[in-house]
Amino acid sequence: MYATLFKEVSYSLAKLLEDIEMGEIGLPDIQRPFVWTNTKVRDLFDSMYKGFPVGYLLFWANALPNGKQIGASAKQRPPRLLIVDGQQRLTSLFAVLQGREIVRDDYRQERICIAFRPRDGKFEVADAATRRDPEFIPDISELWSGQATRTRFVKTFIEKLRAARDLTEDDEDHLSEQVDRLYDLRNYPFTALELSASVDEEQVADVFVRVNSKGTPLNQADFILTLMSVFWDDGRAELEHFCRLARLPADAGPSPHNRFVTPEPDQLLRVSIALAFRRARLQHAYNVLRGKDLQTGEFDEERRDVQFALLQQAQGYVLDLQHWHDFLKVLLRAGYRSKYMLTSTLTVLYTYALYLIGKRDFGVDEHRLRDAIARWFFMANLTGRYTGSPESVMEEDLARLREVRDADQFVAVLDEFVRNTITPDYWTTRLPMELETSSARSPLMFAHYAALNLLEARVLLSSLKMSELLEPDAQAKRAALEKHHLYPRGYLKKLGIVATRDVNQIANLAPIEWHDNAEVSDTGPAEYFPVLIAERCPDASERKQMHYWHALPEGWESMAYAEFLDARKVGIAIVIRDGFQKLW
Repeated sequence: MYATLFKEVSYSLAKLLEDIEMGEIGLPDIQRPFVWTNTKVRDLFDSMYKGFPVGYLLFWANALPNGKQIGASAKQRPPRLLIVDGQQRLTSLFAVLQGREIVRDDYRQERICIAFRPRDGKFEVADAATRRDPEFIPDISELWSGQATRTRFVKTFIEKLRAARDLTEDDEDHLSEQVDRLYDLRNYPFTALELSASVDEEQVADVFVRVNSKGTPLNQADFILTLMSVFWDDGRAELEHFCRLARLPADAGPSPHNRFVTPEPDQLLRVSIALAFRRARLQHAYNVLRGKDLQTGEFDEERRDVQFALLQQAQGYVLDLQHWHDFLKVLLRAGYRSKYMLTSTLTVLYTYALYLIGKRDFGVDEHRLRDAIARWFFMANLTGRYTGSPESVMEEDLARLREVRDADQFVAVLDEFVRNTITPDYWTTRLPMELETSSARSPLMFAHYAALNLLEARVLLSSLKMSELLEPDAQAKRAALEKHHLYPRGYLKKLGIVATRDVNQIANLAPIEWHDNAEVSDTGPAEYFPVLIAERCPDASERKQMHYWHALPEGWESMAYAEFLDARKVGIAIVIRDGFQKLW
């Protein structure tokens, strides 16, 4: 028979809030992305007011509750209990009863204001109408603020309402009882399941799924971010601050804002762990940071503090704005000009980890490092290296660096792997086959765009370069650059070709300025292309160059459609190869 992994404990709402305030229960700082809508918070109060159950809470006993925290903190020691399930509910209740601001998942600060109408016990999200209506208490937070006693609060409300309409003694008694009932939500009973400290994170995640089937499954990053909240809250705050600023245009001064990527805290955490421990599997990192001996299974506070110190040092390097922006130049060097061309944030950030390892641990010269990492990124993005089992693949990549001792070895190891991955037959056989796709966001299409940037190519039928029209600032109501169907959709329909997979093949798409795309419309290629190419590229050498850049076989406009697609796939692969060679 299995041993019971939990015990059941009853709390009043007031006791929960007291334990959170004292640090006994580890509710991550109120300045955390909050995903509940205000209407959901309103419904929570409505359910509690009507005496309905609002679900269990799930806590996990901290293995080392008496340890010290890293950095400055308002709390003297880590909490005894960590919240596994119920964080949104407790954050809602804590924010409203304490009158605290929350931070939305877009990092916008907000106070949750819930209005209450005592006459019929109705809750509403506060708005201009409820604030004007004397029937409503416009913000129930004021009831628990301590600025006035409950008796005085009720008298003030009734006096304002009496000025708007007549009230009988029975009305006043009813209103007073309703407000008292609202105030007494402090005594609302909660049941918590407290998991033992001996339970590991996989079991906790399993319990979470079983008791909360509608919730988002927990992952290793969730647990590590929780550990950071407990033992190094400043570190988690730094991650979230960096991610928040990356989303906001920089008004003045240094900022992580950029044209490429808006990372999430758990994604940057992966970079820090790779740099600190040369690990990609977060489960291993989680156990290390928890102070767990992987052989004995025992926890040790000193071991945990040493590992957190390594993480703290690595994170400082990861969040350094100079390192961050120097790395982003790698993407430019690889031919990628904007976020539009990137299909995997994790590929970008795992590449950032390798860049930092080369920079910090092996002192690779910046220019040499930029080229080597640009080659790696181009390869990783082209082949979808980190889109299958990213942790396992990155673990293998980090393992390759364990025997590296200097800058030359570092570059040599990366380059050898790139060459072994993208062999000569990749360009002639595998890549043309993989180009048989109609994915609207295929990394292969954007690799072609990157290669055109590296080759300083012009847009089809244009005097402007690809790089000029891919600039993020060069956008209006219509994108400066559009994907043009070389064999237009309407034309193919006349030929009986209507399947999306056939019509939207990458080999049928070419980058073109929007007004040229509109002009071509559904005209057949044999009709529109000879006219436009003669007009835009009167010189024969220009026309030849345009055909090469955009992988257009000679006489393509008169080919059978299937023959055209096969020929152009080979041509696109050649252009991608030639662009990639510019990185060596």
